[in-house]
Amino acid sequence: MTRFQNQRGQSMVLTLVFMIALMAMATAVLDVGSWYRTHRHTQATADAAALAAAQELPEFPADAVTTAVNYGDQNEGGVKSQDVELSSSVVTNDTVKVTARKNAPGFLSRLFGIDSLTARAAAKARSGTLGAARYAAPIGVDVLHPDLQCKPTCFGHPTTLELSKVGPGSFRIINIDGSQGGTSSATIGDWIRSGLDANMPLAWYWGDPGAAFNSSHVRSALDDRMNTEILLPIFRQVQGGGSNFKYEVIGWVGWHLTGYKISGKGLLEGWFTRVIWAGIQSETATDDDFGARAVGLIE
Repeated sequence: MTRFQNQRGQSMVLTLVFMIALMAMATAVLDVGSWYRTHRHTQATADAAALAAAQELPEFPADAVTTAVNYGDQNEGGVKSQDVELSSSVVTNDTVKVTARKNAPGFLSRLFGIDSLTARAAAKARSGTLGAARYAAPIGVDVLHPDLQCKPTCFGHPTTLELSKVGPGSFRIINIDGSQGGTSSATIGDWIRSGLDANMPLAWYWGDPGAAFNSSHVRSALDDRMNTEILLPIFRQVQGGGSNFKYEVIGWVGWHLTGYKISGKGLLEGWFTRVIWAGIQSETATDDDFGARAVGLIE
């Protein structure tokens, strides 16, 4: 065998090695990239399914399981009823864990005996009462309202909220931004229309002196919120008078607005409703649960 023939044989072996290496690199680019995208999609499905399921908790655990599975079905499957686990973090059945699984097919990896991989992702979400609420409206609700005496709250029962006088110079309008003194009717209207763009914690708040609700700004805002839900602070105790009048806010409740009458004495028509709202979850169990909750992913 000549030296030239030996070199040609070596070249063939090196070419074969390089081809295998190139195929492996192509596999890494195509298949591993595809598997990564599938895993990201699977994680997104698990996150969204957990958040959707948590909105049914803690009252409706069976509905939470159904919601998670249905959400998975709407997003290429991957969630089965046995993949949904309920647990208790602060109160019974307030937490849900969803595991999603999806097959990621192989392409070039089949040459190496790998037909597919299973992408697996898990997410956990909790439903909690509000420790601080975002986008609340400034109309206070007395905790002694008859429909708040039910456990749980009497949701969906048509009733009214009177903006009647609570104390000297105060008509249930709360300065939810923590300020003291008069607030313009334009600002009160904005708070009704869009809510306070800040987290409002449980605390004592000064009331707005006077019947500021009797204005065109408030009427316009109520018109804009007709047949929608707004979040109202609930007060238990009051103290002081005039610009020093204060409300103890102990929670929030959803209100479905259907009508209003503002002529000297204000009155809102509608009903209390369970809502999922923006805010910060309370980390402790409380008896002051009025159906307004925040939902979020947890570790």
